[in-house]
Amino acid sequence: MTELITAARIVTSDAVLAPGWVEISDGRVVALGGGIPDRNPDRTFPDATLVPGFVDIHVHGGGGADYPDGTREQAFAARDAHRAHGTTRTMASLVTADAATLLERVQSLAALVAEGELGGIHLEGPWLSPERAGAHDPALLRAPDAAEIDALLAAGSGAIRMVTLAPELPGALAAVERFTAAGVVVAIGHTNADYDGTRRAIDAGATVATHLFNAMPPLHHRDPGPVLALLEDPRVTIELVADGTHLHPGLARWVEARTGADRVALVTDAMGAAACGDGEYRLGSLTVEVHGGVARLAGTDTIAGSTVTMEALFRGAVGAGSDAEWCAAVRMTATTPARTVGWSDVGDIAPGLVADFVALDPELRVAAVVCAGR
Repeated sequence: MTELITAARIVTSDAVLAPGWVEISDGRVVALGGGIPDRNPDRTFPDATLVPGFVDIHVHGGGGADYPDGTREQAFAARDAHRAHGTTRTMASLVTADAATLLERVQSLAALVAEGELGGIHLEGPWLSPERAGAHDPALLRAPDAAEIDALLAAGSGAIRMVTLAPELPGALAAVERFTAAGVVVAIGHTNADYDGTRRAIDAGATVATHLFNAMPPLHHRDPGPVLALLEDPRVTIELVADGTHLHPGLARWVEARTGADRVALVTDAMGAAACGDGEYRLGSLTVEVHGGVARLAGTDTIAGSTVTMEALFRGAVGAGSDAEWCAAVRMTATTPARTVGWSDVGDIAPGLVADFVALDPELRVAAVVCAGR
């Protein structure tokens, strides 16, 4: 049984169809095109633009809930809060914890990945630089340990899709090789690495920059550090938290112009306050205070993730709204992040892919979310 959906406009990674139609069957796209279809639609969005469901590969929580809590209830609450804002495939990002706690959380969330409720697990820590800890507990940071890595991989049973680590730590390059051999995407972040050390990590298999510019040395004309090494290598996908707090909007636009939308993955790096209001929250073992939508470690100026949603990031990425900008926004919020972590069944509207869509009203706000045709 097929279903025909029409919309005022459908935007894919490389085309704008106005009007457009998409045909789905058993939760997947079977055909799409522009113009008026030859039969009446089963569903129509006459005033909306249909785009691929957003893909967030770096998110810690939302809706007052956190993935680092490790429970099913918190995971579903966080997932559903972001789904309401258009994220149809999500990573569950954990933060630094002691070995036993981290192992327990991986085991718990791995069950939800196996059930298809979550896309995968991202370990942001504990293998991070104490000098660039950000919102991670410095007392729990440590160098990569082969036994701990093997235990986590076994507990995850394939659910761990990405890890963030600092390549200058003892044993880090061996850890990069171990993770990549296991099919895990390795990201460089929360690091004090120099330019050459970052290049060695990329050559060892690292392919992602975790929230570029944040929690790493700034670009310097005599000591370019990790920023230049990550930007200039075409093998690396650049995460950007383009919420206007983590990065100046002009810098985010410059990175997109420098690398192209095929190398930029917009991420929320959201914590539990996303889709909520100001107040006091937890991120792992640390207390976070949110004022004016900005999350900071309690009593400090340290940014502790964001409160943004992919809906807001998409809206900012569209810019003036030319067809090229629409397609670039789709790539940065869906196509590129999905490709980066190997989710080949989502990230665009195309035959064979899962029917994950977001209907945006004329103000670019979510009017409806379709997950696997539902």
